[in-house]
Amino acid sequence: MKIKAWKLLAIFFGILAVNTSAQQAQVDPELLQLLDQNNQQDVLIILKDQVQFKDLPQQWTKAEKGQHVFNALRQHAINTQQPLIDLLQSWNRPSKSYLLSNAILSAINLEELQQLQTHPLIARIQTDLWYQNELPKDDSFQSDASVRTQDTIEWGIEMIKGDEVWDLGYKGAGVIIGGQDTGVEWYHPAIKAQYKGWNNGVEDHNYNWHDAIHEINEDNTGNNPCGLNNIAPCDDHNHGTHTVGTMVGEAGFRKIGVAPEASWIGCRNMERGHGKPSTYLECFEWFLAPTDSNGADPDPNQAPHVINNSWACPESEGCNPANFSILETAVDNLKAAGVVVVASAGNSGSQGCSSISTPAAIFENSFTIGATNEGDQITGFSSRGPVTVDGSDRLKPNVSAPGRNVYSCVRDNAYSTYSGTSMAGPHVAGAVALIISARPELAGQVALIEDILEETAIAKTTEENCGGVSGMNIPNNTYGYGRIDVLAAVEAALVIDINQTETLDTQNAKVFPNPTDGLLHVNLPVHIQDAYMQLMDTNGRVVHEQRIPSGSNPLNLTKLSKGMYFYLIDSEKNQFSGKLILQ
Repeated sequence: MKIKAWKLLAIFFGILAVNTSAQQAQVDPELLQLLDQNNQQDVLIILKDQVQFKDLPQQWTKAEKGQHVFNALRQHAINTQQPLIDLLQSWNRPSKSYLLSNAILSAINLEELQQLQTHPLIARIQTDLWYQNELPKDDSFQSDASVRTQDTIEWGIEMIKGDEVWDLGYKGAGVIIGGQDTGVEWYHPAIKAQYKGWNNGVEDHNYNWHDAIHEINEDNTGNNPCGLNNIAPCDDHNHGTHTVGTMVGEAGFRKIGVAPEASWIGCRNMERGHGKPSTYLECFEWFLAPTDSNGADPDPNQAPHVINNSWACPESEGCNPANFSILETAVDNLKAAGVVVVASAGNSGSQGCSSISTPAAIFENSFTIGATNEGDQITGFSSRGPVTVDGSDRLKPNVSAPGRNVYSCVRDNAYSTYSGTSMAGPHVAGAVALIISARPELAGQVALIEDILEETAIAKTTEENCGGVSGMNIPNNTYGYGRIDVLAAVEAALVIDINQTETLDTQNAKVFPNPTDGLLHVNLPVHIQDAYMQLMDTNGRVVHEQRIPSGSNPLNLTKLSKGMYFYLIDSEKNQFSGKLILQ
């Protein structure tokens, strides 16, 4: 299999601290308004000096990448943050240091803001506000364990052929998945055995769980059912338990998880569905180097292979183009550390094109997921690209996965059916676990894993054109590269040469739909301008051949009999072959 263009640029693999020119720090306009009304306000102070990681050596393991990134970030934070921490301390102000994005969380008043605004070390000062995520609600809530009485594999797993990967012997063993969400009911029978903190009847939450919720959001009433600063996993909503179930869940006849032998660790980033930039950043940082239950002794060797992020940080929460970089830097550094960051696209598809508009889905280094339904079509709620909120016009999502009517576990040992891109993301996080369990050498090779998932996806097209990109193109701004096929991804992972250091051609020809009713589209890699296709029957006889038409014009194969054929696409530079079903 040919994999997307990949150049190793590992001659220089150090870090670069970037210092912007000496100028006043940017201040969130909303912060000024809030400080006019209040004595003080929680803020995130982002420093000018940020670490940028050059391409690390391809031969480095995930552990080596993680340790290198963690050590560099920690030392850089020590070197740059101390003057600001001392200043805040002189004002009797609290300070919490973040190394992943070189930032400090504090609470300041208007006079202190004016002093900080001219400080030479500071790039931006932003609000840190709570916001209620629009999390999926129950489509059906079922607490009766007898609801599923036979051995049933959930439709989404079958759609992406996860069960066929199980038949090959790969179920995610040896892979760690991180869930950043509303928490997890860790002792639910569908996911308890898969919790990394449960071994031979002994629970140990060190390095396996972190709670980033330290206060009650003022918009919520009453006490949080989990409390605050939990040392053991707890879910105050249901959403987090549901997403973990789709990634790893299995309890007897309930086959709800894509990678049922993978292990999970978790971080609570929302208080009953309300989150803010600092809670998301805190979880991202913990996943870089999980700590013990006291928040001490961070260890990057305990980091997950992949993190699922089924949440959003909209402008009403404090995330806007002026400060997107704090979470984008976190995502970039996690990828450099060898961690796949999966992000749900969002549920604003009814707004049409460019509705993918919030972190973490908008970022280049997030692997963004749209949602499909049981008919293998995009859902109406699945947000579309391109990303315009940051001016990038970036094509998103990367791929799509099942996200409607997804049955999984929820609190109180119950089960429920949810719909949302929140449900699609966990399918992809589970798929990453299956790929790594099949080919452990791919651990930490984030770009390569993402390329494999994109290039083996089932191509999906639409009449919806977004951002000047035809919906008939692959990729497009509705499905991305298409709906994932984890069986094809694992088969590709098993044969790919991950030690190749020369440029690899990762763009394969796309032949779709397959099966087809006779109208066949062929998308060629950008470097191929002219090619011919031959179709052969099962006896090897050529039954059709023609030049590949340009643009979005399909091949008309309606005169051929129904059945199985083999195709060969030939150009001066490449040949592509495969199987085609005419129905």
